[in-house]
Amino acid sequence: MGYLEFDKTELVNLENSLTKEVLRTNRAGSYSLTTLIGCNNRKYHGLLVCPLPQVDGGRHVLLSSLDETIIQHEREFNLALHKYEGDNYEPKGHKYVTEFYTNPIPTLIYGVGGVVLKKEKILVKSEPRMLVRYTLLDAHSETKIRFKPFLAFRNIHALSKANLDANTKVKMVDNGISSCMYQGYPDLYIQTSKKCEFVSAPDWYYNIEYILEQKRGYDFKEDLFVPGYFEAPIKKGESIIVSAGLSEIKTNTLKKKFDDEVSDRTPRNSFENCLINGAAQLFLNEGKETRILAGYPWYPARTRDALIALPNLLYKNETPMIYKSVLSTLISQITNTLASGSTNLDDYADCRSDVPLWLVWCIQQIDKQYPQYDVWKEFGKDVKKVMNLYLEHKISFRIDENGMVYNTSDAVANTWMNATIHGRPVMPRNGYAVETNALWYNAIMYVLDKSKGDKTFGKKWAELAEKVKGSFVATFWNDERGYLADYVTYDYANTQVRPNQLLACALDYTMLDKHQIKAVLRVVEEQLMTAYGIRSLTPDDPRYVSHYRGTEEQRENAAFNGSVWPWLYAAYIDALAKIQPRMIESLVNKFLETFEPEMRTAGISCISEMYHGDPPYHGKGAISFALSFAALLYMKKLSNTFAGETAVEAKPAKKATAKKDPKKSEPKAKAEPKKNAAKKEVKKAEPKKAAVKKEVKKAEPKKAAVKAETKKASAKAEPKKAAAKAEAKKASAKTAKKAEPKAAKAAAKASKKK
Repeated sequence: MGYLEFDKTELVNLENSLTKEVLRTNRAGSYSLTTLIGCNNRKYHGLLVCPLPQVDGGRHVLLSSLDETIIQHEREFNLALHKYEGDNYEPKGHKYVTEFYTNPIPTLIYGVGGVVLKKEKILVKSEPRMLVRYTLLDAHSETKIRFKPFLAFRNIHALSKANLDANTKVKMVDNGISSCMYQGYPDLYIQTSKKCEFVSAPDWYYNIEYILEQKRGYDFKEDLFVPGYFEAPIKKGESIIVSAGLSEIKTNTLKKKFDDEVSDRTPRNSFENCLINGAAQLFLNEGKETRILAGYPWYPARTRDALIALPNLLYKNETPMIYKSVLSTLISQITNTLASGSTNLDDYADCRSDVPLWLVWCIQQIDKQYPQYDVWKEFGKDVKKVMNLYLEHKISFRIDENGMVYNTSDAVANTWMNATIHGRPVMPRNGYAVETNALWYNAIMYVLDKSKGDKTFGKKWAELAEKVKGSFVATFWNDERGYLADYVTYDYANTQVRPNQLLACALDYTMLDKHQIKAVLRVVEEQLMTAYGIRSLTPDDPRYVSHYRGTEEQRENAAFNGSVWPWLYAAYIDALAKIQPRMIESLVNKFLETFEPEMRTAGISCISEMYHGDPPYHGKGAISFALSFAALLYMKKLSNTFAGETAVEAKPAKKATAKKDPKKSEPKAKAEPKKNAAKKEVKKAEPKKAAVKKEVKKAEPKKAAVKAETKKASAKAEPKKAAAKAEAKKASAKTAKKAEPKAAKAAAKASKKK
């Protein structure tokens, strides 16, 4: 079987196949989402879902599904599946499904008697258009195929009901029809690559049920409109392509367009490729702007999520155009919001007190991971402007006399823990929030470091940094408990064990010493750690909710009172790297091993937003979530670094020891390393191709080269006695050093700067 492939036994079992969803998106903001077997069970499911700013700014399900029927000897075999009232599934087309695979695109194989039909779907990359290709792989009699479009024309958060206002008429176009059910909507063009007969048979299909909406406590019955059907003969080996889009297309170009789109896809044939594809699906182009959607299917683009996710979503998707466009958009939004002076707290919904600080963190990480882009040169002035606006802000938050950030209102969700019930935040976290103030100090220190030479800027901010550092530990650290408070007001300290304190340990510039970091990590490991990430609240707390399920109110309460968040594991790894860097490699690889089966579990080749707090750790929330993908890509990046550095370093070191000639060792005095020589040696040890070749050349001298290089080698040779043993020890040390992740190196730099 292929990497993401499902056989008949898995597909015909509805308890299994209806829990697995297939998502495809494009840069135009459109998406296609349904279950493995094509039976929609969410209101968010649809074959073509498009953003329609001219209607209400949201995304809309236009084409809910395209039902297929095979006709032989006057017998009809309907391949579709819908759920109706009373647990009735009709027309039970899933019993004909024999295989599903995703490489390179989602493909279903149907077997009906002697007929074998292949169905392939692809969403055009740059426009709102779905292409479906049907290929008759085998048939022993004359065969016809019928397509029946089910239309919805409604927002993804709503449901369609039969009504007299709907325009049920269609217009004929080249090899197809166009339909516009309601005023204000664009026309939907449904066309075929082969001339098909369209039979007008307008009808409503009533009370189609979406079982996942029923479980979530929402309205779950929908009426869908079918204008008629297309029908055409099809021969063995022949393909017919159906196009559904917001503009008419020349049908004689459909074959080439389909093939071109397929050739432009990264195959989902490995865990890494699935992660790369999943990350790429979250980018959205809106004119000249590029945004990152927080998740599918219901989340919009959210500033905080985009800033946290961007540095690691760039892995193998990185181009200057992408990160510049995303950052330019976000900086503009943040600057305009802070400068607005609005007294309405709702105007700051996407720019709470932590968001501008995540902006600085985001630029800091890109600066660190992609130094070739010189991101500070591009956006440094903008960052300084944001910092100055932040310092002067007095409305949704303020900077107190102690230098720390104080969230002024308990009527809004002030941090990433942003769940609400009946308009009120589940976790308001007003006052001093621990991660917000940790981000504040990190931002000040990073900007100071990048602004060396600017004495006017430096003096003011250096004094503020010292004030924040002194206040932070005094405000948050609890010596008796051995961890940080979650948030503190003027008369109350919330000491619930939550994961936000991890961020205070993980940031490049931290105000905690190693003993405090170690203490926090011990608490996190004992009370919050799971195989799938970090719990949002300790199970020892009376407010703890073990499973994310039930009504909207129950789910919102569970999200930040127990549910597990994968993205927080990245903060744990960065914090751990500061005190026990040699543990990182095994933990990173174990985390990746845990998540690889998720590629086949909920969203196919997707990572869920969160997981149950207690076993079994089932994925919940959005089926594809930007922060989760970012965390997994960060782990993958670290894992690849470990594997690459260990492989490159270990082999030359072994050979050097085997070929070492003790008789040609230099005297002890010359072999003793000086500080400068040691630094130079560490630098050379970086696993770049040129450096490796140079190191191997020095470590494996040939007979002729040994004489010529004696003087150079003398400075690096080991003592005369036991030279071979010492060389082996040195090689081992180098290998271990190279396995340390970049996070540990960043931590060391931060420690020196403090």
